[in-house]
Amino acid sequence: MAITATHPLDLPRQHLFWIFHSAGWLGYFGQSWLAAIAYGKPSGYWIVPFTAACTGFVVTLGLRYLLRACWGLSPRKLLMTMILPILASSAVMDLTTRTMLVRFCDTCAPTSRMAYIAYSLTYIYVVLAWVGLYLGIKYYRQLQDETQRALAARTMAHQAQLKMLRYQLNPHFLFNTLNAISTLVLDRDNATANRMVQGLSSFLRHSLDNDPMQRVTLRQELDALTLYLDIEKIRFAERLRIETDIDEDCWRALLPSLLMQPLVENAIKYAVAKQVAGGLLRIEAERDGDQLVLRVIDDGPGCSSLEGSQLPPGKGVGLRNTRERLNVLYGEESSFAVRNRERGIEVELRLPFETKQLGGE
Repeated sequence: MAITATHPLDLPRQHLFWIFHSAGWLGYFGQSWLAAIAYGKPSGYWIVPFTAACTGFVVTLGLRYLLRACWGLSPRKLLMTMILPILASSAVMDLTTRTMLVRFCDTCAPTSRMAYIAYSLTYIYVVLAWVGLYLGIKYYRQLQDETQRALAARTMAHQAQLKMLRYQLNPHFLFNTLNAISTLVLDRDNATANRMVQGLSSFLRHSLDNDPMQRVTLRQELDALTLYLDIEKIRFAERLRIETDIDEDCWRALLPSLLMQPLVENAIKYAVAKQVAGGLLRIEAERDGDQLVLRVIDDGPGCSSLEGSQLPPGKGVGLRNTRERLNVLYGEESSFAVRNRERGIEVELRLPFETKQLGGE
């Protein structure tokens, strides 16, 4: 079982404050007491640093309340507001501590107004250190919160974009399928119409129920693609010929769900449907080092307006959808290419070759 370490600054704010506040003043007492021993102070002298630590513990709680109340001020106004409270806190610490100190040092009692003023600044560095640490941690937590909010907003936008792309079903597919079902019903071919309705229902159920953020293995992707192709086989019968060439190592590779469906649909729409004799649809997958290479190939008329790997303007919604999903998910680690062949078009996708890790701690 894995154990996750928690960073101290990731603790709840109240717990974090009391841990740091108590530990800081306890540490101050310990360091002052050790220094007193080193200078040969009597055993009862511990009451002096203890009084300073206890007083500091209390007065800085007041400073905390003031800092929280004035947190919305600009840094300059906050500094001006805190000057007098910091000086007063140092004076209070000196007043209470010196009451104990004079028991061990007759010459430590102030004898003039100037001495009182000078002694009141004795603990200014301690109070300033506390304020600096408090502000540092508070600014860090504020920056951390803003970073987390920005990441959460970016993640939500990222997921919304992926879901939009993933749920963007081609209306031509639904229209053509429903039109084919209607024709079969009119021709009283109820058995075929029923098979097509069941196939459409299975495909839509899989498409809508499947989490668009989930990645699936290539085997699962092709199983889902089969649901779609079964519908098209009923529409086109022998006019649609399908071939697959999948390397054995690729069956377990992970990819976004239904990534290839728009490519297959595009090939059927522009290559198979437009030819009287139908056409061939070929799906290939191979591993090229650390990349998974997927290809959808047809033997249709091709596209004369293709320039390099650029899509023709106003066409290829399914292709643009797929390219955008790859770009959102993998960025520069993926590539998308469309090219004319001697006969037909080849669409090639390249993405990182990743597999599902079994087990785990």
